[in-house]
Amino acid sequence: MERFYELEALKVKIAESKIALLYISGANCSVCHSLLPQIEEVVKKYPELDAYQLEADDVPAVAGEYTIFTVPVVIIFVDGKEVDRKARFVPIEELDHQLSKMIGLIFD
Repeated sequence: MERFYELEALKVKIAESKIALLYISGANCSVCHSLLPQIEEVVKKYPELDAYQLEADDVPAVAGEYTIFTVPVVIIFVDGKEVDRKARFVPIEELDHQLSKMIGLIFD
């Protein structure tokens, strides 16, 4: 996962991606830190998926840009548009299944 520290650069990358996953976490969020390795494992299964990470504490403007009220948040974008979001509780198996279906539809 590519980590970002600047919102504008992240927005450009998302706009250029066919399908992208954005993981937003918090510095003092224990759930965020334990979820990250699980998200990374899922992302490894899909080389077509562009995966980005951003820490809300590093870029406070991300809360307003993506309407973030809590962390962790996983947002999936297709052609630069948000198509799904999971916040607070992110069921890994559901995320994996959903990504598999989306990537199948886009690239098959």
